[in-house]
Amino acid sequence: MRYATLASGSGGNATLVEHDGHALLIDCGPSARTIAARSAALDFEVERIDAVLITHEHDDHVGGAAALSRRHDLPVYLSGGTARAAAARLDGRARLHPLTPERAFRVGPFDIVPVIVPHDAREPCQFVIAAGGRRLGILTDLGQPTAHVEQHYRALDALVLEFNHEPDLLAQSAYPRSLRARIGGHYGHLSNAQASALLGRLEPSSLVSFTAAHLSEKTNTPAHVAACLARCLPPDVPRHIAQQDAPSPWFEIEP
Repeated sequence: MRYATLASGSGGNATLVEHDGHALLIDCGPSARTIAARSAALDFEVERIDAVLITHEHDDHVGGAAALSRRHDLPVYLSGGTARAAAARLDGRARLHPLTPERAFRVGPFDIVPVIVPHDAREPCQFVIAAGGRRLGILTDLGQPTAHVEQHYRALDALVLEFNHEPDLLAQSAYPRSLRARIGGHYGHLSNAQASALLGRLEPSSLVSFTAAHLSEKTNTPAHVAACLARCLPPDVPRHIAQQDAPSPWFEIEP
């Protein structure tokens, strides 16, 4: 199994996961054209995608899903709450497949567990994906770590984890007070400190690949995140900081 982020941040999110000739797209915030262009930069054709998995209804995660589904006849898996919240953008233009949070399902060679997370959306979930004897966790858009989340994401082989904001930068930002409170609240986004503490509890020594994701362009910097990772990740764990405007390389999760 291997994975690559196509885009990561408040402007749009999408992650490719591939195994044995099959592929999933986790979230589809960018346009279908952007997804195709960034996939091509990785020598990957979007026609090879088996399904799109949507974590929640916010535009940076679902904005391009209807067009991509229609253009390539792709099924879109999402919770019932997410489907209702995104109905105006998806209904009639995407092949919707409602999933049940916490109930595992299978797409091609992938075994997928949708994990309930605390976020200010209708019925959000993140995903743990297994194939070829390896497990990859996608974990962004949650306001706080929970024991439930930790149980699902412990001892993975690879992890994509939100490092959204630095609290001091958020406090000093030009965002309205209400938005600052939302981002830093229990149903907003993980701060660097929260993500670092969570990562330390998830047995990171088992990781063969780690990606810090969903950095805010206005209230975080790669330098802040790199300093956190130097403290909370074992030095031999390969790490990458995902970008908004460029795809990552492929990261192989060796069998």
